[in-house]
Amino acid sequence: MDLDKKIARTSAAIYAAISITASALFLIAATAAGKYTDVARFGGAVWVLLLSFIVTMPLVTSEVKKRMKAN
Repeated sequence: MDLDKKIARTSAAIYAAISITASALFLIAATAAGKYTDVARFGGAVWVLLLSFIVTMPLVTSEVKKRMKAN
């Protein structure tokens, strides 16, 4: 497999896991609070997912690229 493809797949797996975990934690916390509507909880979880992707994508990709090219 091409190194660039390996970097892309590895970093995508990492930042997807981070984003999904953050979204799930938000949903759990909002549900535990018990005072939010379903729309607010699920909408907030989607919002956290999207923002987490935006923030973690360049950070994780650059770190994975740096580590894989160092080897």
